[in-house]
Amino acid sequence: MDRKIIRAEGAPAPIGPYSQAIEAAGFLFCSGQIPLDPKTGVLIQGDMVAQTKRILDNFDAVLKAAGSSLSNTVKLTVYLTQLGDFDALNKVLAEKFPDAPPARAVVQVSALPKGASVEMDLIAIKAVHSPR
Repeated sequence: MDRKIIRAEGAPAPIGPYSQAIEAAGFLFCSGQIPLDPKTGVLIQGDMVAQTKRILDNFDAVLKAAGSSLSNTVKLTVYLTQLGDFDALNKVLAEKFPDAPPARAVVQVSALPKGASVEMDLIAIKAVHSPR
């Protein structure tokens, strides 16, 4: 099976030895994203709504670089340091995935890189093909 490394200029550079995403078998496996500004690599300021939007925008850049889009997400995993942020998270996800939300898991963790409050990883399909 071939695998291809995906690199998007519009998303933050990795902060460790990993790829932004890997394409394999028609799927895109996106590494965890925290709410980093893609230009500065610095954690953004703001509430859970702003942080979630930043992460999803970063994913969108990675997926577009791979020829896909956020709407092709099939699995989303969310890591929160405070489950009290669950409602704010859901608000943004309902806006971004209004018709066909992906399968999802949300777990509370004790800490995340760079002191972030939220991290997400996702799996998307390369492209949606229309039935013939």
